[in-house]
Amino acid sequence: MSRSSDPRDQLQKILRAALAAVDARAAVSKELAVEASGLSVCGYKLSGSAKLIVVAIGKAAAPMAAGVAALVPEHIRTGLVVTKDGHCEGHDLSLFEVIETGHPVPDVRGEAAATRVLDLVASADPEDLLLVLLSGGASALASLPPKGISCEELAVTNRLLLESGAGIGELNAVRKHLSQISGGRLAMSAAASQIAVLAVSDVLGDRLDVIGSGPCAPDPSRFQDALEVLERRGLTQRVPARVLRYLNSGRDGEEPESPKPGERAFARVRHRIVASNADARHAAVAAATALGARAVSLGGCIHDEAARVGRRIAALSAAVVCVDPVCLIAGGESVVEVRGKGLGGRNQELALAAAIEFDGSAVQGAVLLAVGTDGSDGSTAAAGAWADVETVERGRRCEVDAHRALADNDSHGFFRAVSDTITTGPTGTNVMDLVLVWVPAQNDLAAR
Repeated sequence: MSRSSDPRDQLQKILRAALAAVDARAAVSKELAVEASGLSVCGYKLSGSAKLIVVAIGKAAAPMAAGVAALVPEHIRTGLVVTKDGHCEGHDLSLFEVIETGHPVPDVRGEAAATRVLDLVASADPEDLLLVLLSGGASALASLPPKGISCEELAVTNRLLLESGAGIGELNAVRKHLSQISGGRLAMSAAASQIAVLAVSDVLGDRLDVIGSGPCAPDPSRFQDALEVLERRGLTQRVPARVLRYLNSGRDGEEPESPKPGERAFARVRHRIVASNADARHAAVAAATALGARAVSLGGCIHDEAARVGRRIAALSAAVVCVDPVCLIAGGESVVEVRGKGLGGRNQELALAAAIEFDGSAVQGAVLLAVGTDGSDGSTAAAGAWADVETVERGRRCEVDAHRALADNDSHGFFRAVSDTITTGPTGTNVMDLVLVWVPAQNDLAAR
């Protein structure tokens, strides 16, 4: 591969390789062992007349369920797929009931979906194996608030948390205490004597109690933790009154806590992480190396405020000096504290901050791509955005100001104006975000 190839083309190839490595359908298929003696999942074996009860929840639910149906259709008794609007296209889900709901803010369809999930798992034959296919977004897509709290009040609480810049751990502490399905409650409701959970991880560290808000994992957090999150984020007086009242009642012992480690119900649950951000990063390193670049993995370093992360990565790119092209690879999930009224997402905000850092700096030729591996970024149709040393100037020519857009959280408006959004559609996976930076070799730059 020529060193002078377009950096954007190179990054597109690296991204495709990374996404292929975490394809949810393929990842699930690898965990189903079809042997002469029958089917085994997570060490559990189907025996006698036992069948699979399949419950797939999350943004990668459709490809995960389709993978099971394609490989072992004869072993499925029944199943349910709960996923985001538009994420079923291209997948054969004829063996399953399918419910599409709202994300990232839950809606009334998510309430109905969660109720259907709980009814299904509670009515299963104890001899059957409950196979839970879990991916990020599950807690919003299947959201059943406690009695006395409406779906609208839950949606307001979620929106406020997201706009406050709360991290995934903080979000989960609150969500799991406002849910009848998250925080281990699905497992507590299940009649099956064996529960296998195959999870596509969208959290750093792959914590089982955090992926999809841990519907089959014990919850170490408490009502008090949820209240402290609201206080820390300045939301105590902003969330609906009935939400605050419920959380306070839980703290005072008037509402049941989420199930904790040591509960007997979890002894029948086995989890397996089938794809993660680390897998995507490793594949990106291999792809960049194959393209002739020196691949530098920054690990899962994306876990701060998006604009701050963008500036840091851009500054690091400016410090790279090498006779060979260099590809920086980072993963994780940033947050955005919404102060303006614009439209955007964490990856576009990260890219816009990086573009501002590139503008007028010593960096030459570097190109950054920030993208959500699920194909979505915030509430926009874009998956992310491109940034380089000329991005801000292109904005000026299009009469959009990068600094003003960043201050107004209008990264999508800016990148749409300069035609630098990247749109993939649903990718069939969800392992957080990737940031890729291609820094050309010094002699490439000299030749330009």
